[in-house]
Amino acid sequence: MKPPIASVEVSYLIHATEDEKKVGDAVARLLGGSPVLQREALEGHFGNQIVRIRVHLTGDVAASAFRHIVAGLPPQVRDAISDELASLVDEHSALYLRLDKQKLISGAPEIGTADSIRVKVKPRLYAMRRGALEFYSKELEGT
Repeated sequence: MKPPIASVEVSYLIHATEDEKKVGDAVARLLGGSPVLQREALEGHFGNQIVRIRVHLTGDVAASAFRHIVAGLPPQVRDAISDELASLVDEHSALYLRLDKQKLISGAPEIGTADSIRVKVKPRLYAMRRGALEFYSKELEGT
């Protein structure tokens, strides 16, 4: 049987003043491996350089990364996510998390909205038999 997670996508922006390697290392720790990064050069409103980084994982690698993400979150962060779960899951049962980039670099992941690392988790349909909220609640409790 295929794993319950179909894909995990992580995306974030690197501004000219940030250390891309430092952020990349933090994301690799978050995912539990060395993912292939897709880079896209952008330009800010004032001509400043911005790089959009995207990581797309599927299959067993995605399932493992999701387990690693959840296991790496402090209990109070998992509880906060559980409390807000209804607003973090879309109509297609995808879970959206935003983690504070600076806190992640320092090794203490927290939920964040400004300058965040976006994590999108897409489950397989069979995993949603009981509903997305129940599925993610169990995943968050299971560590």
